[in-house]
This record gives sequence, structure tokens and C-alpha cells, in this order.
Amino acid sequence: MKILYAIQGTGNGHVSRAREIVPLLQKHGDLDILISGTQADVKLTQAIKYQLHGFSFIFGKKGGVNHYKTWANMNLPRFRKDMKAIPLKDYNLIINDFEPVTAWACKLQGLESVSLSHQASFKSKKVPRPRTIDWGKIILSRYAPTTHHVGFHFDRYDDFIYTPVIRSEIRN
Repeated sequence: MKILYAIQGTGNGHVSRAREIVPLLQKHGDLDILISGTQADVKLTQAIKYQLHGFSFIFGKKGGVNHYKTWANMNLPRFRKDMKAIPLKDYNLIINDFEPVTAWACKLQGLESVSLSHQASFKSKKVPRPRTIDWGKIILSRYAPTTHHVGFHFDRYDDFIYTPVIRSEIRN
């Protein structure tokens, strides 16, 4: 089986999770890794087949998202070019950890993909949310759309939500 694992490269959580998930996926097929995004301190030890610019959230000095720099860093023509360049039909399984390029390419090509992320847990109405207008939810629901969802959260609010993946260096 040919598997594409597409990872959000902004922040360290997605890449940290991938360091644990990649060896498991390699046991089940021929795995290619794609990373889009530009702001991670944690690196993968495995070979990356596709490194894309994607849409990265740019973090400010106080840790929050710098909205101006995030919008200024987006490059729609490059995003479209990247979506067309990935040979998605070569894969039997496309797994997505909040990575927008392959998510949107799959959606536009009518291909199924599986979200494997913390953000996927918010597909459940059982996950607690703020009572005000939740702009984060609106953005999350459109940022990296997928057809199937496996979520990670600190509580198992629903049958498709599991507890977080903890790096082996921390577990041991």
C-alpha cells in the first residue's frame, strides 16, 4: 500500500506527533512524507519527499499568532501550484495532520483523506467550546478539510477521539 502522510510544519506539535506515527505507518506500507509550513524547531529524522511552503501561522514575540505576518506570508499562486504538483492519485491512503495543501487538493479532486490531528477532535459536538463566536472553529473547519477524522484530545469526548500521542523521549 502506498501512503502519503502530510504534516503541518508550523509549530512543534504536528512534527513531534509525526516522529511517533511515521514508524507505525512504515510498517503498513510504502510511506512518503510531505511537510508544509515554515516554523518548527523540532525536525523529523525520516526522509521528507515533499517540502512545501503551504500556509504557515507566524507566531509573535508573546507566543500568539501574528495575524498580519501570517497573511503577508501567504502566497496563493504558490499554494495552487503546490496543490497541482502532488501526485495524489498515486496513493492508496492519504493521511493529513492539519496540512492544507494536500487537504484542499484532495477536496478539489474528490479524493478521500483521513485527518489525524488534534484539530480533527473538534469535528465532534461533544468537545467543549467557548460560548462566544468561535472564530478559531470557523478557521479550523476550513483550513485543512478531510473526509474522515481521527482526533487527539486530552479527554475521549467521542468514539473517534483518542488521548494525545506522547513522544517516546518524554514517555520513557
